[in-house]
Order: sequence, then structure tokens, then C-alpha cells
Amino acid sequence: MKTSVFYSLRSYMKTSVFYSLRSYMKILFIASECAPIIKVGGLADVVGALPKALKKLGVEVSVAIPFYQSIKPSYKPKLLKKGVAVRFGVKKEVFDLWQTFLPANNKAGDGQGLVSVFLIKNNKIFGKNVYFKKDATPRGSDGEAASFFFLSLAGIEVAKIIKADILHCHDWHTATVPFWCRGSKPGPKTVLTIHNLEYQGVFGPGVIGRILGIKRKESWNCLKRGILSADIITTVSPSYAKEILTDEFGAGLQGFLRERKKSLIGILNGLDTDEFDPRKDLALKSAYSVGGFGGKAADKEFLQGRFFGKADRQIPVLGMVSRLTDQKGIDLLMEIFEDLMAQDLQLIVLGTGADKYENFFKRMTKKFPRKFRAKLLFDERLARQIYAGSDIFLMPSFFEPCGLGQQIAMRYGTVPVARAVGGLKDTVKNFAGHGGETGFLFEKYDSRDFLQTIKRALNAFQNKEVWRQIQLNGMRQDFSWEKSAKAYLSLYKELLFPLEVPQDHCCSGST
Repeated sequence: MKTSVFYSLRSYMKTSVFYSLRSYMKILFIASECAPIIKVGGLADVVGALPKALKKLGVEVSVAIPFYQSIKPSYKPKLLKKGVAVRFGVKKEVFDLWQTFLPANNKAGDGQGLVSVFLIKNNKIFGKNVYFKKDATPRGSDGEAASFFFLSLAGIEVAKIIKADILHCHDWHTATVPFWCRGSKPGPKTVLTIHNLEYQGVFGPGVIGRILGIKRKESWNCLKRGILSADIITTVSPSYAKEILTDEFGAGLQGFLRERKKSLIGILNGLDTDEFDPRKDLALKSAYSVGGFGGKAADKEFLQGRFFGKADRQIPVLGMVSRLTDQKGIDLLMEIFEDLMAQDLQLIVLGTGADKYENFFKRMTKKFPRKFRAKLLFDERLARQIYAGSDIFLMPSFFEPCGLGQQIAMRYGTVPVARAVGGLKDTVKNFAGHGGETGFLFEKYDSRDFLQTIKRALNAFQNKEVWRQIQLNGMRQDFSWEKSAKAYLSLYKELLFPLEVPQDHCCSGST
């Protein structure tokens, strides 16, 4: 092809006519969970929200998940195809393919939504729950190996049925999809998103032999296979994409990630700004906005009255909504707790987790009843009331791939105090008195640094004009899924039509 012809073609490919090809681009998300249909953790929120944002940009996108027996009938699934065969190890398994839709307002029964959700039904393999234990575990359980290997293989069959161009896989549960797609030529392109590198799905030779009929001496690491096989690897913030290349945050896979560095891109997760909106959140005592801020004071008074008996606007309220794990920096909070209680403040913690943390908070509630309260449960309504009624939101994470809490807090005018790591570093602008800042960050994973940063925030709280500006700055941040969806759309286009998207544009946020 002559140069002039080549560049004429390139110019044509950049026109609006060619860009309309996104309407014919078929993307299939394959994942273990998808909100609101079935949810255990934050992975479900992403798989439920990003496809809807992509659909609004004109992309033909759908989702494939297991048809868990706990999925509500109100989602009105319809049978599409019976007896789809899958080669599963040395035997053949079958599944029935059902279809429902992501509801437009995140509630079942609101009619046909934007995005098709394909439900893979095999009651022998998929039970009521997503995970075999109460919550996900880093290595995965033996029972989960069978479930998610089957999900991955069945997801590939769904892709063939709908003729998907790109398979977008999420975490270790479907990370073997790119590995199993490698031999198919021509085959679909694959994207693997790492939501948390610590969760890898590692299974011993006996499990692999029994399920897949593969004889091997070493363990099988699902996430590792996806990292080495996917066309593109993404993770959920630009800073986390850089951090996982290091020995500190690489979780044993840093060497393999360095090999794929040119194919690793960090794209910040978005926030469902319709779902989290203080102007219309029904969980709140009073609605408020950037233009009408009075309702936030009423929400603070309500929160103080509920937990401490009476309201006092002059006392700063610190909130924390979190899983109680070492990743979330709970150890740092424990180390400074007595010093923190010596300050003029009130602290509320909501969450569940390890016994050592829950027992500690129970003791502290008895010791400091006028200054501290812990609710050791999951309560979505109360979580929103804490986001709205607190002045300061604590996130001292050891690592944080993206983080949703700080985004919700800022959306609700609550100022985050967080460690400068992962998505926290990418979303919170550290206060330095220059204007435009949205919170307070500390660098080292150190309890003294954490305490000093809280004290910086408490000092700023005393200056009402400065504090109000920090709050408003946070509320004006754009954390919508639209921004993330546009970044993924560029990524998909680069995979399918590499001449269309300039390299410096499609790889923004890459490491």
C-alpha cells in the first residue's frame, strides 16, 4: 500500500462515519457478579454500571454471569437456548442460556433496561451464593474453582452465540478466559480488569486434575494466566497500575506485570452519580446541594442525635464505612485511638470484618460512649447517613486499588482524610492552602502520620470559610462513569481498529 493511500485510509478512519462503527462493536463482560442482580462486593458495582455508561455512548454491550439460585424472579429472566454444550475437562457439561436486563433505576421489575444480561444456568455447578464462604478469599476455595472455570468456558460459548468482538473479563474468576481464547484464530480480543491483585485464584495440582483433567506438578494461578494471555490488562486507577509493578504492591505477580507493562493501563472507576446524589437520596434526613448546603447541617444533627443523644455543630464528626480488614488500615486507627479520643471530636465506624477489629471497637464503644460508636453490620441506609452527616471521612488504607468511599464522601460534601495510595491518590487533592483542594493525604503507612493528618483536618475545620470551600470543591468533582466509559471506548477501538485512535490518546492513564 502506497504511503498516500495509507494516510488517506487513516484519515477516513478518523471520520465520524468510521467512528459510528462503535455501534457494531460487540462487547461481552464476563464476571462473577453484577449489581443490582447479584452483589457481594464492589466488583458487582463496576460490572453493573460501566456497561450502562458504554451503552449510552453507542456501544453494543452485554454481560454474562451465572444464574445463581438466589437471583430474584422479579428480574423476569427468559429462556433463550437450552442445552448449550461446554467441554469441561474430560467431560461435556451443558447449560441453559437465559436473558434479563440491567434495570434502568437499579431496582428489579422496572421494565426492560439498557443492557442485556445473559444468565448461565447449571444448578449442579452454580448454587445460591456467589462465593462458597461468607466473602471472597484471596486464593479462592476448591468449590469456586469448578464454578468459575465453568463460568469462563461457558462465557466463551455465549460470546460465540452473540458474536462478540471483545471479551471483557474481571478478576481471577474469569481471568482464564483470555488463556482459553489464545488458540482460536480469528478469535475475540480480550481485556482483563484487575480490581484487586491480592485475589488471584490459586489451586493445587489435585484440584486442577480433578476439574480440568490436566496433570501438573505446580499450582494453577488463574490471575497470572490472564495477565500473560490478555490482549490488554486494565486496573481501576492510574496510580494502582504503577504500584502493582513494584515489590511492595505486586502480590508476587510484579514480574509478570512488568513483562506486560506496555499493555497495562489504569482507568479510574466511576461513581453512579444518580444513585449517590445528596439532592435526592431518600436515606437522608434532609437533601442538599452545592447551591443549597443547609441540609447537610441537618443530616449532621440527625447523626449526632442518633449516636450521641444530642447535636453540637461545633464538634467535628469523623465517619468510617469500611470492611474491617488489615488492607483498610484499621491497625493504624487502633494505634492512635486513645490519642484520637483526647481530641474534641466524635467518631462513628460502620462495618464488619475480622474478629480482632470488631472486638476492639466493642471495647472502645464501652470505654468512650460519648465520643465513639461502632455499628458492626452492613447497613446501606446508615452508610449513606454517615457519608452525609460526617464532617471528615477516614480511609487510611494500606493499599486501595480505586476506592469508592472517598468518592461518595466528596459527593456528599464530607472531607476525606486518606493515605496517598492507589485511587485515593488519584481522586483526593491534598490540602495545601492553594485552592481547589478536596481533602487531606498522608504518604507513609504510619499511625503518627495518620494522626497528624487528622489534626491538620481538624485545624482546617475551625476555619469555616476554608472548610466550606474544601467541601464544595469535593462536591464539584466529576466522578461519573461517563469519563471512565469514554476511556474504555478508546481502548476497545484501539484493539479492534488500531489505526483509528492516536496512541497518545488511547493510552492516557497508562503506566
